[in-house]
Amino acid sequence: MTALADTVLPLIRTRADLHWRSKTTAHGDQMFGPVGILAAAAETDPEDVFAVTQKAIASSLKLIMRADDSDGIMGDAIRALLDIHADTAAPAGVSPTTLVTWMIKFQFENECDFFTIDPADYAPALGDKGIARYREQLGEIRDNLGPVSEFNHDKSALEYNDQRLAILDRDVDAIIRTHCLNPENAAWLHDTARALAEIGEYDLAIDWAHRATYFGLSFQSETAANTWCELLAAHRPDDLLAARTDVFRRWPSAKTAAKLHADAGNDWPTVRDDVTAVLAASPADAVSFTLDVIGDLRAAWEQAHELPLTDIDVWLDLIKKYEKIDRLAVLTPLREIVDAELEQANARFYKTVARRVKHMRTLARGSDQAADVDAFIAELRKRHNRRKRLLAEFDRAGLP
Repeated sequence: MTALADTVLPLIRTRADLHWRSKTTAHGDQMFGPVGILAAAAETDPEDVFAVTQKAIASSLKLIMRADDSDGIMGDAIRALLDIHADTAAPAGVSPTTLVTWMIKFQFENECDFFTIDPADYAPALGDKGIARYREQLGEIRDNLGPVSEFNHDKSALEYNDQRLAILDRDVDAIIRTHCLNPENAAWLHDTARALAEIGEYDLAIDWAHRATYFGLSFQSETAANTWCELLAAHRPDDLLAARTDVFRRWPSAKTAAKLHADAGNDWPTVRDDVTAVLAASPADAVSFTLDVIGDLRAAWEQAHELPLTDIDVWLDLIKKYEKIDRLAVLTPLREIVDAELEQANARFYKTVARRVKHMRTLARGSDQAADVDAFIAELRKRHNRRKRLLAEFDRAGLP
């Protein structure tokens, strides 16, 4: 064991009961300490870092198999270790034969199959002969696979390797063949676009992302639309505004409007009225956009009343900000929210309602509306006199 191993590995390993999520999260946070140590030592001693990282990965995989990593912290730490492993393989001068053996075992013989490794990341260490040997090993696995179900792990791992090796080869035809398994699927069209962009085939990538965008109205197509616009921004900026406008019209929302606003820049006035008119059909999106993107609090307040807005979450966000400029104006929508929340007898909301009503009293204190708020509270107590838990929450909040 080297000094680096003595420092790093005890922080990776643990005997704690990782079936508890809190303990797994705490240990995952701890693992980022040795990740930082290994990253810092990589330039000066890549050989030792590579060897220690490989041991750390092996230990981590055993741990996560008995852990509740719902928060994903431990998984993120393991992915960081895998990145260091790939980055130090070439500087460490690892034997291609040894590396191929580890790569195959990691993907096809490991009990823990939560993680992937990218053969393209290991290409500098493998060299041409190592890559050829790696392909041979994959071929042997493929030959021995036989008939398998659609969800077989080895089959999926082979397909993933085919995709990454096609990118490594910069082979456009192979990329399309391995990524677009079904041209009637927007997600696969999108995957193909991203792979083509990865090898610098930007015109083709833009075309494939465009196809994915206009394939339908699913969330996969909307996700592809973002890639399409990002590619246009980087490689065909003159086409970006028209594309963002089309995307907004296909999926009108505060989110797509925000992206259109950001990319429009000085041209925003040319599309502003159209965006405002389209968003009016969805008051929550319209108010959120005006409030959070345009930053016009008074205009958002007016919109909320004119459209009218019924989304409680958006109202609460607006009220929180607007009460700083007119604390009494928010009392009416707060009263409507309380009434709406009490339409159903759901005890989960009672504490929140009591806190909200108490805040109304605070806002009204010293004003001519203070008596109205107290009258509202009295009315609530009378109207809901059979909801003992609600009344108890009112009492705990110190309400009259």
